[in-house]
Amino acid sequence: MPIDLPRRTLLQLMAGLGLAAPLGRIAAADTNAATIGWPNDVPTWDPNQRFTPDAQPIFKAVFDQPLNQDPQLKLIPSLVKAWELAPDALSMAVELRDDVTFHNGEKMTTADFRYSFLDRVRSGLKLDIANSMKKVQDIVIESPTKAVMKFDSPAPTMPQWLAFLGSYVVPKNYIESQGLDNFLKKPVGTGPYKLAEYELNSRIVLERNDKYWGPPAKIARITIQIIKDPSARVAAIQSGQVDCTINIPVREAQRFGAEAELAAEINPITRVIMLNVRADLAFADENVRLAAHHAIDKSALSKAFYGGAAVPLSVLATPGTPGFIEDFTFKYDPALAKQLLAKSNFGPTHPVKIGLATTNGQFPSDYDIARAIVQMWKNVGIEADLQVIEYAKYFELNRGGKLPEATLYSWDNATGDPEIFLGYQLNPKMPFSPWKDEDIGNKVLALFNVADYNKRIAGYRDLERYAVEKGASMPLLQSVVTVVRKKNLAYQRYGNGWLLPQTLRWG
Repeated sequence: MPIDLPRRTLLQLMAGLGLAAPLGRIAAADTNAATIGWPNDVPTWDPNQRFTPDAQPIFKAVFDQPLNQDPQLKLIPSLVKAWELAPDALSMAVELRDDVTFHNGEKMTTADFRYSFLDRVRSGLKLDIANSMKKVQDIVIESPTKAVMKFDSPAPTMPQWLAFLGSYVVPKNYIESQGLDNFLKKPVGTGPYKLAEYELNSRIVLERNDKYWGPPAKIARITIQIIKDPSARVAAIQSGQVDCTINIPVREAQRFGAEAELAAEINPITRVIMLNVRADLAFADENVRLAAHHAIDKSALSKAFYGGAAVPLSVLATPGTPGFIEDFTFKYDPALAKQLLAKSNFGPTHPVKIGLATTNGQFPSDYDIARAIVQMWKNVGIEADLQVIEYAKYFELNRGGKLPEATLYSWDNATGDPEIFLGYQLNPKMPFSPWKDEDIGNKVLALFNVADYNKRIAGYRDLERYAVEKGASMPLLQSVVTVVRKKNLAYQRYGNGWLLPQTLRWG
């Protein structure tokens, strides 16, 4: 039966995606190859350089991390087969595998480990990993497979960071002998795939590494098509141009779920949809900040844009993670929002004016959520100027102090640890948040040095509540990832939303 496509989709198809075929005719042409429609390109082929959550599944196909996570997010061995964090969290011994080679045939050793997590940071390169590894004082090499990480202050989350953003082992000899520019053009890792072809903002072609130390990838050749527009990703999966895609609107995923040849999922993950807010401009007024939060009907957002699958949140932590607070609720109360605004002489007839930034297609329904919030705010006396930005632009604007009062943001935390939720989000020394405030900032910095696990978690729970009640933290929903794939293409689902190329397999 032919599919009735919207005019916008037809125009996108005609502009470059090709005409859509009826879904009944779609079939995998080659079970040794697969194509993925992906929202964003990698920011760079240096995996230590930028903390870009959506690039991690691609990086994890080409490079390996010291530690990994299982589908339930438990830390498991990877390049590091054994590790022991000291009770005071001032050191951590690691033992590497002895059977790992880089794509160019060179053996991986602790020299590469030290180079990746210490020497490169100290060299002056602008690497985001300098933030996560800033406590690393030394890495003492004891043998080609054994080393001890030394910290200048307690680093209780170092194991988590060795499995998280930017923590990849890169080849010391290759980069030093060939130069960084050559590495960026022809990256070499230890991962299950090698980079075969790359066209900026267009496509990434991966070929299986047949000498991989771990389980071999099931599919020999993976093509990742960079398709930033969510409507274009819809068209691509509908036409059969791609075999699977992610982060399309929930309503489209629900529609595809009814098709015989496709499978569609809406999976809650360890990301938080939130408003990243400033402590100045119009938001210097605590009444305005709290009113903005009380005016948002989170349950309505979840029902309207996620079919109710996105859990409304009151703290910056997802259910089931250590920092989540079961008995705390920040209520939706537009009447209270109006009262708070009235204290500062604002209201529907005399609105306070703020800016709101959002991405469009970075995560499902982001732009639609932002527009709904603008209307909710208007109802109580907040007039928001909505602007669309690219995800990568966020960090540039933040560094320059040019973000508006609020930015709709999807905060990734594949580990689930509260330090990497609230701790990094409100840490004044980190590049992630526009909130700059000594009161909360000092409370965050103090928690970074607590080695005792129970005390640390309790401290973060107290701070989460305090930050929300001060208007510094505005969590909205537990994020979801939408996945649409050909029904005979399977993958391993992870609690953090990873779709790893090496887990794809034709059934």
